[in-house]
Amino acid sequence: MKMKELLLVLSCVLGVSADALHGDLHIVGCSDFDGEDMRGLDREEIWYADFDRETGVYPLPPFITPISYGEGIYENAVNNYHVCRNNLRLSRDNMKDLPAQHDAPSGVMIYTRDEVKFGENNTLICHVTGFYPAPVRVSWTMNGEKVTEGTSINVPYPNKDGTFTQISRLQFIPQLGDIYSCTVEHLSLTQPRTKIYDVKKPEKPKPSVGPAVFCGLGVTIGMLSAAAGTFFLLKANKCI
Repeated sequence: MKMKELLLVLSCVLGVSADALHGDLHIVGCSDFDGEDMRGLDREEIWYADFDRETGVYPLPPFITPISYGEGIYENAVNNYHVCRNNLRLSRDNMKDLPAQHDAPSGVMIYTRDEVKFGENNTLICHVTGFYPAPVRVSWTMNGEKVTEGTSINVPYPNKDGTFTQISRLQFIPQLGDIYSCTVEHLSLTQPRTKIYDVKKPEKPKPSVGPAVFCGLGVTIGMLSAAAGTFFLLKANKCI
């Protein structure tokens, strides 16, 4: 909850006995129009201040052994309420001049979900990350014309560093020469950021030179071996 809406002070004291561990809870909170002062024990509400009726309330049923916090507890809650309201005002005064945090997207990428095959359904993905606050606005074009049909965008999801990521998708059928773009707008950007995807003919893989090298090397070694064999054969004939 935002600071301007509620200032909450929470104190929790654990009391240790010889037989068990108990949790004593005291909550003090306030807003522009209301306040809260509640005391509890072991997750049970024992007492709270009703500022409308100007009294303290023990909500436990009558068959429970009564617990009393003594005289003056409601007056103490009223004092806590006034202190909370004053702290709320001071917090607003100290925070009003602080600039709001704005982080521009640190990364915008466009790519296809599947391998491109002309004439077959595919999906273009515009991946936007590293921005704060959420959301971003993403628009698509095809060959310079705005596209809305077949587009979608997910809800922002948080990153570990507190920024957000959002993904927009466009259903399309790749055709050679088509040009697509996704444009990202965010309140921290002075101008939109655009990424282009150009549908090109897939490049043919270049033939590997490895087999040719090894084949040539094998032929060379074979020829050298044959020459050496012939040399030793002729030499041996001369010695006979």
